[in-house]
Amino acid sequence: MSTSFHVRIARPTADLPRTERMYRLGLGLSVLDRFENHEGFDGVMLGYEHAHFHLEFTHRRDHPIAARPNLDDLLVLYVASAPEWRTMWTNMIAAGFRRVPSFNPYWESHGCTFEDLDGYRVVLWNEEWKAAASDRAALLRPKVLQ
Repeated sequence: MSTSFHVRIARPTADLPRTERMYRLGLGLSVLDRFENHEGFDGVMLGYEHAHFHLEFTHRRDHPIAARPNLDDLLVLYVASAPEWRTMWTNMIAAGFRRVPSFNPYWESHGCTFEDLDGYRVVLWNEEWKAAASDRAALLRPKVLQ
């Protein structure tokens, strides 16, 4: 199995321009692509240049779909630098995200949880991502469905 892949996280939104603005200002994401009226959907893809993931937000013109996140539906960003983490924290508030208590208290120990206007949550975690070697090996092993 190749370990080179790209992840897209796709979410509907009630207000595409507002959501784009919040995530660009709050997280410093760039517009990677956008589309209009593709089978009735408008969308924007936001991310960091050279990252292996991006966010896609969509809005259906003739049939708006309400977002249905739950309290533990999280996008977690690991930010190793404390000054960068504090700057991102400030940017999130300035962009219109609300600081909310985390449903899972684990995320409070080194992070802050924010909620966008659709109810989706973003955790800014102030540590470097460090998966244990055994965890990485388990992730790469093929899964057998039974």
